[in-house]
Amino acid sequence: MSFRTLTRRAVLSATVALLAAPAFAQTPIKFQLDWRFEGPAALFLASTAKGYYKAAGLDVTIDSGNGSGGTVTRVASGTYDMGFADLAALMEFHANNPDAPNKPVAVMMVYNNTPAAVLTLKKNNIKTPADLNGKKLGAPVFDAGRRGFPIFQKANGIGGVNWTSMDPPLRETMLVRGDIDAITGFSFTSLLNLEARGVKTEDIVVMPYADHGVRLYGNVIIASTKLMRENPAAVKAFLSAFAKGAKEVMANPDPAIDYVKARDGIIDVALERRRLRMAIDAVVASPDARKEGFGVVVPGRLALMASQVSDAFATKTRVNPDAVWTDSYLPPKAELNILPPARK
Repeated sequence: MSFRTLTRRAVLSATVALLAAPAFAQTPIKFQLDWRFEGPAALFLASTAKGYYKAAGLDVTIDSGNGSGGTVTRVASGTYDMGFADLAALMEFHANNPDAPNKPVAVMMVYNNTPAAVLTLKKNNIKTPADLNGKKLGAPVFDAGRRGFPIFQKANGIGGVNWTSMDPPLRETMLVRGDIDAITGFSFTSLLNLEARGVKTEDIVVMPYADHGVRLYGNVIIASTKLMRENPAAVKAFLSAFAKGAKEVMANPDPAIDYVKARDGIIDVALERRRLRMAIDAVVASPDARKEGFGVVVPGRLALMASQVSDAFATKTRVNPDAVWTDSYLPPKAELNILPPARK
């Protein structure tokens, strides 16, 4: 038998063996967002659409959420491996459940500033935070801005206010109807919701917490302690793949809304493009984020927030900043250089 025949047989055998071999195993990661599939979700969905998670060896499933508190609880219960949630909600869970066996931990900062804001209408003659004294404010009981309002209140010397609770879809409607004087909510969500209800942009007053003495961190990527313990490489791989997709979204936001529409076909594309750009400018690529760097936290600022949340939320135990955050899984600094150039 000739050498050429042997070679052909060897190649054929190797090919058959390769085809018969099992496919490369992908690590499943169940990930829950903080809210519905809206503009900012593109930051996460891009890496699915581009195949970055898959290339990192991950089989990532991304689901919508119904509030940060729910996301934290579901990651803690093991229903989800990772999630996107308000850091204050994570702190509250830690401090109120000190004996919970699987308390999630923040592994990457995404919203360097809280998106929480007070919004009102010019006709209500509320121009500054001090004008809120004695007014009727409205928000769902779990709203991040409402939960953190005592911090905003203290920073701005606001006296007493009266709260009205409602389901999220009614918040802006009640403000427009005049049932309440002001609302709390994410600035880029409530502003657009008010516009959708016929209010002109110039008739809306927005007071972002970050612009009025409150430097709370916003939303973070969280991971279960079980996943971090059993597969730390998967956490690192997720963060690296996410950063790659998020960088591309921030460089060119508008086309990324196609990823969101693929998950929710009835979204208003133009509106969600605005929401995504507003979120990037206000809380992801904010001046604080540019100063501190994407993905990381400043220990002193984190410790101050932990103290403020402990007081404002009246937690059972004090928040331990070292227990809610770790930078052990972050990509190298070069991979975190993802913020777009500052607008001139």
